[in-house]
Order: sequence, then C-alpha cells, then structure tokens
Amino acid sequence: MDLAKTSEELLSEGEHHTADKPRVEMATLDDLAALTELVMDLFSMSSGDFQPDREVQERGIRLILEEPSRGRIAVLRNDDQIFGMVNMLFTISTARGGFVILMEDVVIHPHHRGQGYGTMLLDHVVEFARQKQFLRITLLTDKISAESQEFFKKQGFEYSNMIPMRCLIETDQ
Repeated sequence: MDLAKTSEELLSEGEHHTADKPRVEMATLDDLAALTELVMDLFSMSSGDFQPDREVQERGIRLILEEPSRGRIAVLRNDDQIFGMVNMLFTISTARGGFVILMEDVVIHPHHRGQGYGTMLLDHVVEFARQKQFLRITLLTDKISAESQEFFKKQGFEYSNMIPMRCLIETDQ
C-alpha cells in the first residue's frame, strides 16, 4: 500500500476544481490553524469526554500532518476557507488481516451543514480506503448525538458489537 503520496499527487489524480466550488483535499501543515479551530468547535459541542484545549488539539493535528503514514486529514474547502474535515488514522487489524482506518473528528462548520458536504467528505474517505486497499473504517462518534448517528447510518455505517473503552495516561507533555 502506497501511503507516501503527497496531497498534491492525490489532487493531480483527476481532482480538478473550478473557482470557489467546494472540494475535498488532503490537508497540509498550512491548514493547521483552520483545522485546530474546527476541532475546537467540535470539542466545545461534545458530550464532555473532551475538553477544548488549543495547544493539545494543535499538537495532535500536527502529529498527523507531519507523518502521512500515521494518518491523513481530508478537508472540505473552497478558495477562501476550510469548513469541514475528517481525521483518518491508520492502524492494522488482526481481525481483518490488514490495514484499517480509525475515523474521528468528522466536522462541518455549522453554517455549512445540511448541504451535502458531510456526505462529500465521507465519500472521499471511502474512496480513499478503496484505492489504498484498507479493509475497514471504524468510526468514533458521540453517543449522545442521535442526529450524527443517523447521518452515519445513512452513509453505510452500522453499530458494532465492540464497545470502545479507554484508559487515559497522564504524561508531562
């Protein structure tokens, strides 16, 4: 699986845009500030599992953008702004015997919701997964957000028998 392609190479594979038409592209470090703002907005609306912390969110996004083999962030943008994003982290599943994606931070700016942009982003993720031969996409979404869950179900996601659990590790970062 070739994960070494740059966002420019991915764009040149048939993705051309007209001026100011919304499009999905892979994020670069130049997008760090806009992505941090979107994640801050997302966490400020979340169920309480996450506390917005600009420094922490920026560090996490930077870690992904600096090393494409860890994951990718796809953004929804026009010529002026980024108004949506999805975070795809790469790992290996022994159950599937290959590479899989853990998808988080699916967010569309509130002013742009209800216009099909979330579907546009998810279609991009699914196509990316197919092209790169990923075997599964696992989604983490807020348990209390029935609206989000219904959206993802319409996009082909289904509930799993697996229950996410976690152990937070405190470090000196």
